Amino acid sequence: MSRIQSCLAALAANQKKGLIPFITAGDPDPSLTVPLMHALVAGGADIIELGVPFSDPMADGPVIQRASERALLKGVGLRQVLAMVLEFRQTNQNTPVVLMGYANPIERMGQGEFIVAAVNAGVDGVLVVDYPPEECEDFAAQMQAQGMDTIFLLAPTSTDERIAQVGKIASGYVYYVSLKGVTGSGALDLDAVAAMIPRIKKHVKVPVGVGFGIRDGATAKAISSVSDAVVIGSRIIQELENTSQDNAVEAVQTFIAGIRVAIDS
Repeated sequence: MSRIQSCLAALAANQKKGLIPFITAGDPDPSLTVPLMHALVAGGADIIELGVPFSDPMADGPVIQRASERALLKGVGLRQVLAMVLEFRQTNQNTPVVLMGYANPIERMGQGEFIVAAVNAGVDGVLVVDYPPEECEDFAAQMQAQGMDTIFLLAPTSTDERIAQVGKIASGYVYYVSLKGVTGSGALDLDAVAAMIPRIKKHVKVPVGVGFGIRDGATAKAISSVSDAVVIGSRIIQELENTSQDNAVEAVQTFIAGIRVAIDS
C-alpha cells in the first residue's frame, strides 16, 4: 500500500476527510518552498500537491499561471522540484507528496529516468494533466511497481466510458474538477458535485478528491460533505501574492489551519 493509500485509508477509518493543498514549487521564491510544505503540514494538510512550473499550464487560471511564471524566472524546473521534495523528506517521512504538472518536463527527462528520480526523492504520486489514461497505462504500471500512484482528473463533462477508463488504472485518488474551466474560476454548484460523485464511484474504487473553485472554509466544508478529500490551490497562491515573503509561511499555515477546522467541524 502506497503512502497516499495508507493516508486516505486511515482518514476514512477515522471518519475524516482529506485536505490536499496545492502550491507551485519555487513560488514566491525557491527558498520558501520547503518551509511552505512544512507549514501546510503544520496547518493540517494530509497530502501536498506540489506544482511543477511549466510555461504553458493550460488547465490553470491566471493565478497559478503567474505562480509558474515567477518560479520559472527563478530557474525552477522538474529537477529542482525533485530536489525540494528530497529536502522535505529529510524531516518529514510521512506526508504524501504528489507532483502536479504537465507531460513535457517528464518527456524531456524520459519516463524511466523520471520514475527513478521521483522514487529517490520521495515522491508518492503524480498528476500529469495531459497524460490521458488510454495513453499511459505503461507509465502507470511502472509507477505502481515503484510504490507510487498515478492520479487522473475527471470533469463534469466526463462520460461514464471515460470514468471507467480512469477507474481501470487510477491509484491513490482521483481528482474531480468541480467546474468547467480553469483553476480558480467560477462558482461551485454543490448539487452538481454531489450528483457526480456517485457516478464516479460506480467505476472508480479509489477515493475522490474535489478541487477547483474552493476558496474558503465554507466551500471546503460543503465539498467535504460529499467527497473523500478537498483540494485547494489558487486561493493559497493568492494568499502568497498578498503577503510579504517574510510573513508567507505563517500566513499559509494560518489559512490552511482555518480550512482544516472548517472541514472537521
